[in-house]
Amino acid sequence: MLEIKNIDTFYGNIQALHDISFFVNEGEIVTLIGANGAGKTTTLMSICGVVPPDSGEILFEGEKINGLSPHKIVAKGIIQVPEGRMIFPELTVMENLDMGAYLRRDKEEIKGNLEYVFELFPRLAERRNQLGGTLSGGEQQMLAIGRALMAKPKLLLLDEPSLGLAPLIIKQIFDIIVKINKEHNTTILLVEQNAHKALQIADRGYVIENGRITMEDKAENLLDNEDVKRAYLGF
Repeated sequence: MLEIKNIDTFYGNIQALHDISFFVNEGEIVTLIGANGAGKTTTLMSICGVVPPDSGEILFEGEKINGLSPHKIVAKGIIQVPEGRMIFPELTVMENLDMGAYLRRDKEEIKGNLEYVFELFPRLAERRNQLGGTLSGGEQQMLAIGRALMAKPKLLLLDEPSLGLAPLIIKQIFDIIVKINKEHNTTILLVEQNAHKALQIADRGYVIENGRITMEDKAENLLDNEDVKRAYLGF
């Protein structure tokens, strides 16, 4: 579904990604793990067209998408849940969710998607008229994911969904990520510093260090890899 071919991405004169290549098959959960500053978020921003790569190719369903504007990439079904949630704090929960569907015109299906979001996150249904900025961190993460689901993603990009959350909420969020993948066959690319949790739910994983992919394998194999254990799993 997604194929990244030898991309180089720069911030000004600083090269953030070096010859990055990887792929994500339809229906998979693939995780990209690495330390702070390794290039994980930049990879997602390159896919979304926010920080376009300077060279290489990004293919989605066989079509080259680098060079397209971000809103055209969204229209193709690539939806990102950004790091830090980035909800609209002055809008209500309902208005935030409506923003997720702003490119869509299929009103009946939108209504069904909203029901699904409220089924996944009953707390959001309870707080539908509450301002987003008054929600707890966990509720804001639920809202950010819910808003992305309202866009009807084919490929869901998740950037650090566990960031700043309590362990119990992290478990709930990761359970829901698996549920979204299994129930709707939604393909997921998960960027996550909590490597242990990410590899537990992923099919495959890539390790990124200093803007380069240094390792790739099935998630279960990376969990058992001694180098990964030492660097990212705290063992």
